[in-house]
Amino acid sequence: MAQPTMAAVAGLKETYAQLKSRMERAVEDFRREMAGTRTGRANVHMLDGVMVDYYGTQTPLNQIATVHAEAQLITVQAWDTSQLQATEKAIRAADLGLNPMNDGKVIRVPVPPLTEERRREMVKHLHKVLEEHRTAVRNIRRDGNDAIRKALKDKKITEDEEKRALDEIQKLTDDEIKKMEDMSKAKEKEVLEIK
Repeated sequence: MAQPTMAAVAGLKETYAQLKSRMERAVEDFRREMAGTRTGRANVHMLDGVMVDYYGTQTPLNQIATVHAEAQLITVQAWDTSQLQATEKAIRAADLGLNPMNDGKVIRVPVPPLTEERRREMVKHLHKVLEEHRTAVRNIRRDGNDAIRKALKDKKITEDEEKRALDEIQKLTDDEIKKMEDMSKAKEKEVLEIK
């Protein structure tokens, strides 16, 4: 006979759904952060974190311009050409190590090859981001464990259900952390790879 999963136990169904959703959001946030990490070639996601002062409002670059990437060049075509200088200034201020050039119609951002030292710094940054997201997932696990213990205390579940639920949360946590570690290893390999 199969053991009931957390989602099948009436007192834990809501808790499980919330935990799974929160952990998936943490992993998705990590995935977005990885996409924005610079490698040796141009990538439109490198500019995802750039905020432009658009008529007094801080607006993400991709909401006011079309961003296109080629091998070693990113082009930014602002929809409102009067905002080209503000856009160029925002790219410079983003501290990405990029030097945008504005020709009055398009901003060209050459992506220089990474030095060995810069690659190592980026790997350290990846490890830091990974650890932050691991901690976030563990905090979600802690919240789930607390909710399960409270359900046991309130006599909504049995001790056996509590034990299985705690094991299931640990497995879910391990799976989500493994996903992030795999993504990090792949990105680290990409960053250290010299083209």
